[in-house]
Amino acid sequence: MVAFKATSAKVFKLKDNKSTLPYLLLLPGLLWLVLFFIVPIFSLGQMSTKVAGADTGEFVQGYRFANYIDAFSASKEQFFRSFLYGILATLIALAIAYPLAYAIAFKSGKWKNVLLVLVVAPFFVSFLLRTIAWKQILGEKGFVVPTLRSIGIIGESTTLTSTSFAVVMGMTYNFLPFMTLPLYASLERIDPRTIEAAGDLYANGITAFRRVTVPLSMPGVVAGTLLTFIPAAGDYVNAAILGSPNTKMIGNVIESRYFKIVDYPTAAALSFTLMVAILILVTLYIRKAGTEELV
Repeated sequence: MVAFKATSAKVFKLKDNKSTLPYLLLLPGLLWLVLFFIVPIFSLGQMSTKVAGADTGEFVQGYRFANYIDAFSASKEQFFRSFLYGILATLIALAIAYPLAYAIAFKSGKWKNVLLVLVVAPFFVSFLLRTIAWKQILGEKGFVVPTLRSIGIIGESTTLTSTSFAVVMGMTYNFLPFMTLPLYASLERIDPRTIEAAGDLYANGITAFRRVTVPLSMPGVVAGTLLTFIPAAGDYVNAAILGSPNTKMIGNVIESRYFKIVDYPTAAALSFTLMVAILILVTLYIRKAGTEELV
């Protein structure tokens, strides 16, 4: 009887340890989430309702929620431009990354690892330096503008820098790996026998690609578009280096409000509004695409 009780106590203790172990493993992640997400969001929300104090750079809590309306009204053009540029960059990146990921997954053979290294190689260089390099490539002394002028695509007075084209192309280049890698991971998991089976059912190459490959790669499409659009919509580096005052995005406005004008409440209100807007768009997109596409 005593031995049975001792064994039972050990079993219950083992079960109790197993039940608490997952929570202990989650604890570091939860602490990180609280310290670097919840606390900053709470601080941002507090700052967004403050009003100017007596001294420059001093703000006191006034619970002025009209800051959101004023901030959005003054910067709605930059808001819409940011989402437009983000969508364009995402679509162009998808058009470039899908054939690239498909080629790496199915056609690269022994060169697969080399091509994957080339895809991630830009990450070894600073984001800022890569964007400055694009300014030189698209500039008057680069090879793109003289080439386009020589074949008559653009006029002698036309430039590519300080334009919407340069900003969107810069964003596309900088965030292209975020689109390519999820697409490759999704395509690489497709069993080639499923495509062969489509051929056995008299489907041609285009039909097999449209009815088999694309649906099976949708998890990568959804993940890649999210990983590209979210940072692109809030980006300010590309617009600052490759653009002009007419191509300013909401990230540039927030940066200016924080570091130049020292208008922290407006900057915080814009940041909070941008975060909520992206969250709503992403939620609607995931609901439309289906959450199973992210698995």
